[in-house]
Amino acid sequence: MKQWISDYIKCQQAAHESIPVNAVAQLIEKLRDALKADRQILVFGNGGSAANASHFATDLGKGASDKVGKRFRVLSLTDNVSWMTALANDYSYEDIFVGQLQNFGKSGDLAIGVSVSGNSPNCVKAMEWAKKNGLKTVALVGVKRGRMAEIAEQVLVINDTHYGRVEDAQMGILHMLCYAFMENPQWAK
Repeated sequence: MKQWISDYIKCQQAAHESIPVNAVAQLIEKLRDALKADRQILVFGNGGSAANASHFATDLGKGASDKVGKRFRVLSLTDNVSWMTALANDYSYEDIFVGQLQNFGKSGDLAIGVSVSGNSPNCVKAMEWAKKNGLKTVALVGVKRGRMAEIAEQVLVINDTHYGRVEDAQMGILHMLCYAFMENPQWAK
């Protein structure tokens, strides 16, 4: 068991080391631009990625906003269960995010899709709609990249296929995006 734990930690460290530093810096700039222009930031994902999207919206919307003194207009499309189930029931599960984007998304807003595979049909459909309608698009994906990586304007790839390790590294990125402003509020100016 101890060897498995040691091996897991070693692989987890490698996943974190694959975080693309320059791409994270560029995404921090996109968030800064969205804040300054009062643009909406819309984030989505499934399963663990849904939890990460929700966590990110909380940290950016509350924690980072409190520190910079201006509110990030961030919304996780994973949080309204009644709306998601209505869309899934009346249309299809593929529509749970795009249906919300149609209400909230406007040209110039920022759409962030989080997925290990990059191929979740609901995330792909949302990314396609966002790009077609003039939103800036960012995909956080695992090494297989998937269809989302083909669509998004910016792609941040974690070099692993293990769902837990990729989701942990993606949450690391999402935390960096928030803590960049929490620890350096002057960057929002």
